[in-house]
Amino acid sequence: MNLAIVDYGMGNLHSVGKAVERLGYEGIVTGDEAAILAADGVLLPGVGAFGDAMEHLRASGLDAVVRQAAAGGKPLLGICLGMQLLFDESEEHGRHEGLGILPGRAVRFAGGAGYKVPHMGWNRLAFLQPDNPLLAGLDEGHVYFVHSYHVLPEQREDLLAVTDYGHPVTAIVGRGNVYGMQFHPEKSGQLGMALLRNFLAIVEREGQVKVQDR
Repeated sequence: MNLAIVDYGMGNLHSVGKAVERLGYEGIVTGDEAAILAADGVLLPGVGAFGDAMEHLRASGLDAVVRQAAAGGKPLLGICLGMQLLFDESEEHGRHEGLGILPGRAVRFAGGAGYKVPHMGWNRLAFLQPDNPLLAGLDEGHVYFVHSYHVLPEQREDLLAVTDYGHPVTAIVGRGNVYGMQFHPEKSGQLGMALLRNFLAIVEREGQVKVQDR
């Protein structure tokens, strides 16, 4: 199985690659269009600011490559900021357009008593669609978050799991062959690794339905 980890100059590529390796697979860190489109599955990690990440993706032409991979039915997983990039836009430091693969937007946490921004630490997942292949066979548990912005999907059916941080917060999304995790699965212990393993099993099966028209 050939797995591409998209290198666009922003992302925790080393730790994601090591996590994939620990699960017995090889992930190729690459910014090459042909290599990404030839891969069986694609990981889109991300750390930093939404606008900067989109600028890097556009400058390298990888925004179009990621969209093409998703439209072609290739299993795609966005991680942390990479999940937010899958959506239409973010209000982080102004309005910035995203990849537009999934409908919705990223907004800043309001914060408040007992709820600091950024949201940083271990929070429990609540599964909304436990029968989804990404969650199959798993129990709800804690994973590790670091983020100041959270996604508001337009379509509730795209929500696979949420966590609570003063209100329900999008934690995992999925539509067809496209998935996203707001937390860092590679830093989330046994449950994080199990979620990654399930995604890799989806890549191996590659029987997923293409992301539906919006």
